Amino acid sequence: MLTPVRSGAFITGVSSGLGRQMTEQLLARGERVAGTIRRAGALDDLKAAHGHRLWLAQLDVTDTAAVRDVVGRAFAQLGRIDVVINNAGYGILGAAEELTDAQINQQIATNLVGSIQVVRAAIPHLREQGGGRIIQISTMGGQATFPGGSLYHTSKWGIEGFIESIRHELAPFNIAVTIVEPGSTGTQFGSNLVVSHPLDIYANGPVGQARAFFGSGTYKSPGDAAKTARVILDTADQDPPPLRLATGSDAYAAMHRALTARLAELESQKDLAASTDA
Repeated sequence: MLTPVRSGAFITGVSSGLGRQMTEQLLARGERVAGTIRRAGALDDLKAAHGHRLWLAQLDVTDTAAVRDVVGRAFAQLGRIDVVINNAGYGILGAAEELTDAQINQQIATNLVGSIQVVRAAIPHLREQGGGRIIQISTMGGQATFPGGSLYHTSKWGIEGFIESIRHELAPFNIAVTIVEPGSTGTQFGSNLVVSHPLDIYANGPVGQARAFFGSGTYKSPGDAAKTARVILDTADQDPPPLRLATGSDAYAAMHRALTARLAELESQKDLAASTDA
């Protein structure tokens, strides 16, 4: 069974949201955290309070060479890291037609390619030390879709496929994976959405409604960030851990609807699928 997280956790994107919540909770438990931030000084308060137990490095996960360097230095300086948590990411809101090429490339580079490269950089270290855990923060949008989120969903469905696939190749090395699918949680995610330049043709449709919804400032997330962070961290001590972890009643409801409909459609095609066999 894996030892508790106190041997060390590596978390990307710890400046705010779930990343900061998980960092605070681990430090409060007396454990060590290697965290990445985009802006210097973002966690000065925690660094002052916890000293050497909080190791920080600036990192843009779209810089693959920097990812490898930071991950390597974190393992070298902490000695052992049992849990790698891929948390860094953001969302773009807008119709597919509205998005710029640069926005598309940046979304994929951050949420998908960046997450893949963090995992790839960590695998040799986890393998050499005899095992560990990889926790990938996804979203209920990794199983269910909403208007205006096509590129965000693309990045999350992609990373979920990657993580689910590598679990098979990592299992012989005692490396387990968990995909976390939170619902709307009390972080700054909604206010930090990148919003595409709107086209009038979408103003009165589902995308326009989604844009107005997130821009209203009146929506209150049902999920509690501290509780969500605690549940995520608890999976690090489970043996075996869940492959997927849903947090939030809205996540459960949205994914249940999506999966039920998907399964029903598949069942309706059973005979048709068999009819194409040789």
